Amino acid sequence: MTKLSPPEIEHRVSFRAKRQAVLYRDAPVPYHAIVHEAALRMKFGGPKVARRQLEYLLEMGEREHVTVLVIPFDAGAYPGSGQSICYADGPVTRLDTVQLDQSHGPVMVDTEEELAKYRGLFERLDAVALKEQDSRDFIFGIVQSL
Repeated sequence: MTKLSPPEIEHRVSFRAKRQAVLYRDAPVPYHAIVHEAALRMKFGGPKVARRQLEYLLEMGEREHVTVLVIPFDAGAYPGSGQSICYADGPVTRLDTVQLDQSHGPVMVDTEEELAKYRGLFERLDAVALKEQDSRDFIFGIVQSL
C-alpha cells in the first residue's frame, strides 16, 4: 500500500467531496449503490464512526434518486466480488466510464466492449443483492447491533 502525503490526501478528500456534491444539487444525479455486507460491518474509526456512516447510508437511501442495495454473506460467491467498481453512465452510452480502484490508483475503462461486460456484471449484482427495503432493514439491523 502506498503512503500518501498530506497534499495527496487533501486532494483525494476534496475530489470525493466534489463528486458527492452531485447528490445534493437541485437536479441530483441518480445514484445506485451495491454494497457487500463485509463493507457494512467494517468498523473503521470505531463503532461510533461506523454507526454514523451506516445511518448516513440509510438517510441517503431515503432520497428518491438514491438506491442502496446490499449483497449479504448468504449470497455466497458472486460476480465481481472483491472489486470496487464505479460505473458512470448517462444519456449517451458511448460516454459511459467505469472506474476500477486499484492499489496503484484508479483505472478508467471506456471501450464499448468493456462497458458491455460491466453492464452485464451490474445486472448480475442486482440479481443477487437484497431488494431495496430488505437492504434498508439489513443496514438498520447492523446499526442496532453497534
